[in-house]
Amino acid sequence: MTIAFLLTAIVVAVTPGTGVMHTLATAVTAGRRAGLAAAAGATLSLVPHVIAAVTGLAALLRAGTPAFRIVTWLGVAYLLWMAWAALRDRTAFAVNGDRMPRPASAVFRDGVLLNLLNPKVTVFFAALLPQFVPPDVPAAALRMLACGLVFMLVTLLVFAGYAVLADALRTRVLSRPRLTALLRHTAAGSFLALGLGLAFTA
Repeated sequence: MTIAFLLTAIVVAVTPGTGVMHTLATAVTAGRRAGLAAAAGATLSLVPHVIAAVTGLAALLRAGTPAFRIVTWLGVAYLLWMAWAALRDRTAFAVNGDRMPRPASAVFRDGVLLNLLNPKVTVFFAALLPQFVPPDVPAAALRMLACGLVFMLVTLLVFAGYAVLADALRTRVLSRPRLTALLRHTAAGSFLALGLGLAFTA
């Protein structure tokens, strides 16, 4: 494990993506506990990607196989659905809405699906880990697995930090209707942009 890898993992985790957006939106909507559930789901979804990278499956998927394309378009469809759901729900960022809060299991499930159906995460693992663990070094698979687990831990801590921050700010900023509308449109636009970007690069 090197400092370079740790810094790279932190930068990648902090950079906004589907997991970050889902965690922020959930924490703003339903508070810290729901945000942490979203963060945990997004982190757990990395397990299959780590296993694929360790076993070499990621490189095969990235080679343009039909399985990779299926996963890609499932990810696109899910991101577009998230964008539509955020846009149509006018109470999405209401702190004191009348609707019942979503179960933590549903929030956790969405966090898993968002990253699980994101083939770019697989591409990231396939391109990143081999740079820090060359395949010809002793116990390369174990070292790659260790890097993957460290990346998951970093992701969980960063996403949890996002959830705590969003929860701390929610009651201060969400009393303004215009701001809640802006946040809702921003979330929808982010999911839409991520989905279209994934579609164009598929």
